[in-house]
Amino acid sequence: MRARAAVPVLVLTLLSPLLALVLGVPPAHAQVVGGFDFARAEVAVTGLQVPWAMAFLPDGSALVSERGTGRVMQVRPGQAPAQVATVSGVSASGESGLLGLAVSPSYAQDGWVYAYFTSTSGDNRLVRFQLSAPQTQTVLFSGVPSATIHDGGRIAFGPDGMLYVATGDASNTANAQNLDSPAGKILRMTPTGGVPSGNPFPGSRVWSYGHRNVQGLAWDAQGRMYATEFGQNTWDEVNQIVAGGNYGWPTCEGTCSNTSFRNPIVTWTTAEASPSGLAYANGTLFAAALRGQRLWVVPLTSGGGAGTPVAELQSSYGRLRAVAAGPDGWLWVATSNRDGRGTPVAQDDRIIRIPPASGGTDTSAPTAPGLPSASGTTATSTTLTWAASTDDVGVTGYDVLRATGASGGSFTQAGTSATTTYTDTGLTAGTTYRYQVRARDAAGNLSPVSGTVTVTTTTGGTQGGCTAAATTQTQWGTGYVIQPVTVANPGTSARDGWTVTFTLPAGHAVTGSWNAVLTVSGQTVTARNAAHNGTLGAGQSTTFGFQATRPSGNTSLPSGYTCA
Repeated sequence: MRARAAVPVLVLTLLSPLLALVLGVPPAHAQVVGGFDFARAEVAVTGLQVPWAMAFLPDGSALVSERGTGRVMQVRPGQAPAQVATVSGVSASGESGLLGLAVSPSYAQDGWVYAYFTSTSGDNRLVRFQLSAPQTQTVLFSGVPSATIHDGGRIAFGPDGMLYVATGDASNTANAQNLDSPAGKILRMTPTGGVPSGNPFPGSRVWSYGHRNVQGLAWDAQGRMYATEFGQNTWDEVNQIVAGGNYGWPTCEGTCSNTSFRNPIVTWTTAEASPSGLAYANGTLFAAALRGQRLWVVPLTSGGGAGTPVAELQSSYGRLRAVAAGPDGWLWVATSNRDGRGTPVAQDDRIIRIPPASGGTDTSAPTAPGLPSASGTTATSTTLTWAASTDDVGVTGYDVLRATGASGGSFTQAGTSATTTYTDTGLTAGTTYRYQVRARDAAGNLSPVSGTVTVTTTTGGTQGGCTAAATTQTQWGTGYVIQPVTVANPGTSARDGWTVTFTLPAGHAVTGSWNAVLTVSGQTVTARNAAHNGTLGAGQSTTFGFQATRPSGNTSLPSGYTCA
């Protein structure tokens, strides 16, 4: 419970946003919640492609799975992601692809990395491999029903050393209550994929059932297990998981009166949450929300129930997929803005780090960075360089602030850098931008902002050509997935932006898309480039995809693809 603020503190609180506007710096509005200081959240990693899971290595770096590419990336704050493995046989469409990652609890001795993914063989499966030989991948468990939606996918080692695997109902609600199906379950298995002793159903990996689509697993300090679960249209859930528990799907969504089923400890509307990753620290659960575009902070009671949840990072970074308590003491959060349902910015997808609440006494801010200079400016990017700040405890990084136009408007954070240089990409041709830089130290103190440098991007020359060709990846009685739709520039000059139009047969409806922004008018669909794939050099191409439904028995497909 917070104490009432004294009048001087209240006055300063009211003045802070005004001062921030005068200085051109985004005001800090978050707070210390769950032991983390959300006012000091920072972008630590950029340039990922739909990250789905994070797992930490003993050296403090993180492995990150990319759902669509099948790549495993190694990331460190302030450094570019490095590809360290590619999982073979990944089938990525809709919500499926390379999903969960886990690192062996005895990684220092055995080097095992575990991955869960949708395979080209038509199932979801679990493999393990070593980074020293990532091409050698051993299948530990297979045959989990798969679909373009509801594949679950989170995997994690519990405090008992067993591997837990969350699965979805694969768009077949009957799977969830069928104990002979691994779909719609939380599974518990040995590190080699076997059935361990102590499972509630003899000879079965099933730990709990009656799940629609679990994508988050975590344990508290007492070893109690929790999971996030997507609802259908009404209620999303956080559940405390017990061995043999039945969580009610498809009979119950959210809380219900049927004593055969276990009720959730938290529910949200699907617009507020659509929760995926889950982490635990400091007596608190942290749930990453996709549609809700926020991080839910859920205090736990002594009995394992939930206090009042608090929303942080709301609409600050877009869709949030994964969250993990890092070995550095910071909270790590990964975005999912390039998954076809988000609105990515140039730096997406990103990992944001939130520092622990500081108990230190350092209040000395770094000096202001030197005036930035710009070089290498093109139609879509520019590189900034500045003189370093100094600080009594050491500068930990820099925030790059950007405003559009030669004057007016407010500065917002464009990115962060661990060094004194930063390349801003995804800019608009023939546009003027203003940049400032500020420094951060280890205690979270912020320097004054630097002077302002003004940059105007080039016009980009004449537009090149544009063609579109579509491939049907898969289809079934009532729907299909079109992927890839290849957009190519056969011209001799670059082009900035593209628009593809096509026609849906009568009765068909688009239900999802990725790597493009789709709008529908009647049966005409217009697909416009996303922020990250609008620029096509001469001879270059990019792809997007979409999923649609159709009346049963109708075998027609979209037609008339044109590009402009």
